[in-house]
Amino acid sequence: MAGRIVLLVTSPRLPAGLLTAAAWDAVRSLPVLAGAESEQTEALRAAGVDVRIVPAAADEVLAAAAPDVVWLAGPTGDQHLARELGMRLAREPGLAELELMYGSWDPPGARLLDAVAVMDRLLSPGGDPWKRAQTHASLAPYLLEEAYEAYDAILAGDPGHLREELGDVLLQVILHARLGEDAEEPFTIDDVAGGLVDKLIRRNPHVFADTAVHSIDEITENWERIKQEEKARGSAMDGIALVQPALSLAAKVLGRAQRAGVDVPLPATDDLGARLLAAVARAREQGLDPEGALRQAALDYADAVRRAEAPTASDDPEGSAGS
Repeated sequence: MAGRIVLLVTSPRLPAGLLTAAAWDAVRSLPVLAGAESEQTEALRAAGVDVRIVPAAADEVLAAAAPDVVWLAGPTGDQHLARELGMRLAREPGLAELELMYGSWDPPGARLLDAVAVMDRLLSPGGDPWKRAQTHASLAPYLLEEAYEAYDAILAGDPGHLREELGDVLLQVILHARLGEDAEEPFTIDDVAGGLVDKLIRRNPHVFADTAVHSIDEITENWERIKQEEKARGSAMDGIALVQPALSLAAKVLGRAQRAGVDVPLPATDDLGARLLAAVARAREQGLDPEGALRQAALDYADAVRRAEAPTASDDPEGSAGS
């Protein structure tokens, strides 16, 4: 009778010993082999499971299959052994049956744990000297730059480019959070994520509580109301990011004033700043994004300049030559 080899794969991103019921049944009823010691082997032994360490080779595993055996794959999945066993059993199918069993698997967002671990390694002693020398202030320009590049990818409609640029934005977030661990008032990436989770739950009571809404406008109004209660600001102008581009800043100031019901006349002077502010106000009245409109106009003008710079056929000394 052919033996059965259960290749048990587990997620290295979950706590050791956190296995499915089927996986626990397998390791408690069959001999368990592994190629090296790991947190998973320690967890199984602590639960009373006998784990034997043998070379990760097809002959070793087949010899131990009497008739059935569990191979506890290491953190990388032991794919080389799986391929070797698969090829061997394809040539000699009567030797054993190979069964793949997932004892645990990565939850959504698991690779974020890898990103945090890599950043911790880079900023720990022996890591990257450049990153270890940075501060929140020195990195601030990069955060803006990466955000703008992600914005460019959105406007270009390029999903692959956007995925890459969002990764660069995430790098900045994780890097700032890791630097925060060594600040005078320390915080961690879990503090950042935890604060975000709490905020999302508070500001979406129509999803996480029993608040009834009937339109997107009501959702927005609830968000703004809850935000005002949280911040307890003395002015509608408090909390506006002052370093954003001037057109965006003007639109944000005008929008905040409108939502607060504060009616302040626009400057009556004829200087350039007042005229630009009035133009932003007119754009808002028409439902336009002044920052985006000026950006697109500038890009169109840049394209026109490139076309004007391009040589024409008449400028080409070889263009009029016969063949």
